[in-house]
Amino acid sequence: MSEPQTPCVLIETTDGVCRVTLNRPERRNALSERLLADLDGALDQMAQSREIRCVVLAANGPVFCSGHDLSEMPGRTEAEYRTLFERCSRVMLKLRQIPQPVIARVHAFATAAGCQLVAACDLAVAATEARFATPGVKIGLFCTTPMVPLVRSIPAKVAMEMLVTGQPISAQRAYEIGLINRVVPADQLDACIAEFTAAIVASSPLVLQLGKQAFYHEQPMREATAYQHAVQVMTTNAATQDAQEGITAFLQKRPPQWRGE
Repeated sequence: MSEPQTPCVLIETTDGVCRVTLNRPERRNALSERLLADLDGALDQMAQSREIRCVVLAANGPVFCSGHDLSEMPGRTEAEYRTLFERCSRVMLKLRQIPQPVIARVHAFATAAGCQLVAACDLAVAATEARFATPGVKIGLFCTTPMVPLVRSIPAKVAMEMLVTGQPISAQRAYEIGLINRVVPADQLDACIAEFTAAIVASSPLVLQLGKQAFYHEQPMREATAYQHAVQVMTTNAATQDAQEGITAFLQKRPPQWRGE
C-alpha cells in the first residue's frame, strides 16, 4: 500500500473562525493542481457552513505562496493550460463569493498567483518582512490572471509598475497602496488578525453576507446604478430579524442576539 499523501490544505475551526493553511512548504506553497482542487473543495464546504463566520488564509513554511507550480507547466496543450487557469480563477472568485469575510495572513513572500491570492481576499494583514510581486514577465508569462484582483485593489499605475517590472514591493509599500490592511511585526501578526476576527464574529453573519455580496456587485457599477442596488439591499437588510434585533438591542442598551435570519 502506498503512503497517504500529506494534505496540501489544512483546515482548523475554532470559535467560528476557520483557519485554512497552505501546506506545501517544501514547494514554497506553489499552487499545484492538487492544492487548487483541495482549496476549491474547502471553500465550497465553508460556503455551506453556518458555524464558520470568518476565514483566515495562512501558509506554512518560509514563503506564503510562490504562485503556480512551474514544474507542472512545461509542454502542456492549450486546452490543459486553459483548464489550469480556469480552476485557479474559480478559486480566486470563490474567495469573494463565499459569504464569510476572508483574511489573508501573509507572513512572507507572496508572488505571482500568490500575490493574486492576497488581492482576492477581502482583508489582508502582513508581517513587516513580507514581500509582494507579480514577476511572471521575467519568465515570459505575464501575470494576466493575477492582474484581475490586483487592479481592483490598488491604483492602476502602481499595478502596471508591478506587472511590467516584476519587481517586489515591501509590506509597507503594499500597505500604502491599499493591497493590505495592516503591516505589523511577525510576532504581532496573529494578534492583529484576532482583532479583525473578533469584530467579524461579533456581527450578524447574515448581514455580513449581504454586505459582502453588495460590495463586490456594486464595484463595477456607475454611481446612480449602485445607489439603486444599494437601496434594494438595505431594504432587504432592514427587514431581516437580525436587523430588527440589532436596532432593538441598541435602543435597549444590550448586546444583540443574532439568529442569522
